[in-house]
Amino acid sequence: MSKDHSTDDVAFIKALAELLNDNELSEISVKREYGENDTLNVKVSKISAMAAASAPVYAPAPQAPATPAASPAPAASAAPSKSSDPADHPGAVASPMVGTAYLAPEPGADAFVTVGQQVSAGETLLIIEAMKTMNHIPAPASGIVKRILVTDGTPVEYGAPLMIIE
Repeated sequence: MSKDHSTDDVAFIKALAELLNDNELSEISVKREYGENDTLNVKVSKISAMAAASAPVYAPAPQAPATPAASPAPAASAAPSKSSDPADHPGAVASPMVGTAYLAPEPGADAFVTVGQQVSAGETLLIIEAMKTMNHIPAPASGIVKRILVTDGTPVEYGAPLMIIE
């Protein structure tokens, strides 16, 4: 980066950071060419912040049905260690991409699967839309759908648990 462009480059990087936040993106990578041997490569990301923000979305569901006990402190500390993170479940189906989850093939149609339904390996569980492309997410194994952890039309991150199949 030459000294002639430094002020413009700082403004450019700040604009990229704002674009990242305004559009709920986790990363932007840009190459800016000024001339034959004068380029600027910029990568702006907030992966750790997005990962931390996506975890609490799924954690409250298992804790909600907890009943008060004689000693609430031990019960509260024991519950999160066992099943507070659905991603740790052996039957968890993780999102293979960032996008928007849809539980049905089109608005108003029946969902691909419901809780308690038997599914076969390869059967479509839901769709994740990424960059205007509808990606069918198949069941990794046969089993029964025990939990659906996302709602129709919600954004999902890479690796986020979508469903639990046992």
